[in-house]
Amino acid sequence: MLRAAAVCRQHGITQGQIAKAVGASQSQISRILAGRSERGSRLLEEVCLYVERFEGGVTADAVRGNDELLEALRATWDGTAAHARALSTVIRSLAVLGSGHATRSGQPESD
Repeated sequence: MLRAAAVCRQHGITQGQIAKAVGASQSQISRILAGRSERGSRLLEEVCLYVERFEGGVTADAVRGNDELLEALRATWDGTAAHARALSTVIRSLAVLGSGHATRSGQPESD
């Protein structure tokens, strides 16, 4: 979380922006960024993923650590290359469902 807090300072990301993006209170975000939260909570994961977007994208380690995402992929992917391409298209198209914080390039919009 110290890295996430440093990224927030570097990019001028406020706790309020993160709270709005992940549907949490500013005080919850404050606790998370200060390292005073439960390890492995869903909110902690959401905060990390949101902040990671400002550093050029989600890392492979973040994806590997996201059990919910991996289980969803295991349950839906039939193992073929064609299906992998189709799933990746679907996943990319989900960006339009976001709260307006991602642009076509995948980089967060400035508020």
